[in-house]
Order: sequence, then structure tokens, then C-alpha cells
Amino acid sequence: MDNVTDVTYCPLKGLKSNYVKTFRFNYTQNGQKKNWDLVISHDSVAIIIFNVTRKKLVFVKQFRPAVYFNSIDRSKEVSANALDTEKHPPSLGVTLELCAGIVDKNKPWEVIASEEILEECGYEIDPSKLEKVMAFRGDVGAQGCVQQLYYCEVTDDMKVAKGGGVSDEMIDVVEMSIEEAEKLLSAPSVQPSPSPPGFFFALTWFLYHKAKNF
Repeated sequence: MDNVTDVTYCPLKGLKSNYVKTFRFNYTQNGQKKNWDLVISHDSVAIIIFNVTRKKLVFVKQFRPAVYFNSIDRSKEVSANALDTEKHPPSLGVTLELCAGIVDKNKPWEVIASEEILEECGYEIDPSKLEKVMAFRGDVGAQGCVQQLYYCEVTDDMKVAKGGGVSDEMIDVVEMSIEEAEKLLSAPSVQPSPSPPGFFFALTWFLYHKAKNF
């Protein structure tokens, strides 16, 4: 997963993306002219998965370029548009997350969520079995897109594929006991793999609402 080499970067200006669009937002607030730079991206779904057969939470690990990019002091790099992966190991960009995916299809969000569960974690689940937890806005400083959080319970019998994502995705499935998950919330930081804020919210929700049942 973290066998990443030949890393270069450049501004997005002039390049087209299927995933993000950048804007400058101009406005007047209390008579004062202001502006704000925005990134518009797809809404998304994320799923808290609990395997009731083995009493394990199911998470994923994957390489996130944005995390890697922002883990490095680029001012100390010799090249202005390349990163030394020997000096900065790509493992810095490997995150521990919920199973999730963007909403880029004309389908009900529960269907998209169930497809992500199958693709990333290998479990086949009826979309109607997904429990809605909460919808919230992420990265409110730059994006403000919606993420719908779901919860589902799976069994070993529902595991029909290896998981790991589709096409060129490289995703590792990670199982964690309730006790191990509790320790994550008491740690000053998640090491060696960082996690986004929504992951910790989801973990707290599970421990408060569901863990007592197991």
C-alpha cells in the first residue's frame, strides 16, 4: 500500500478534475468586503461496520495523498515540485478510517453505501438494513460537503469477497475489538495511522449506543 515513489505536485490551475472544483467566494459581511477560497467536492457516505460473529469493528486503511502531502515540511525540500520518498516515507499518508465513498452515482445513498461495503470490505448487505446515524458537514473551512453516516451489523456468512476496493484502489481491511477501539479514544493521537475527525465521532457513537449490546 505504501510502496509510493516518483512523487511530484503542481497547482490545479488549468487542470480539470472529476472530483473537485476550486472557487473564490466574494461577499460583504457587516459592510466589510471579504473573500474565501472554496473547494467543491462530492458528498459522501461512511459506514460503521460491526461483525457480530467475532465481535469486531471493521475499518479500512489506505494511502491518502493529502495527508502525506501535509505531513511534510516542503520548505526544506530541494526540488520545488517533488518529494523524496526515502526521506519522507509514504506510510505517513496511510490512514485508519471508516468504510466510505463519494456520492457520484444517481442511486439512493443506502445503495451506494452497501456497494462500498462490498467493494472495500467484502460484505454483502441489503441496503434496507443500514441504520442512519447522522448527516453532517465536513471540512467546513474549505468544503462543507455532506457526509451521511450509517451503521450496520454483519456476520462471517455475509463475507462474499476479499474487499480491498476496486480498480486501482489499494485498501486494507482492519478489524478491531471494542476494547482496542476504546483505547484509540484515550490516546493523544492515532499512531502509526492517523484518522479524520468523523472517524472518532463514529467510534464514540458506537461505543455509546451499540457496544453495550455485545
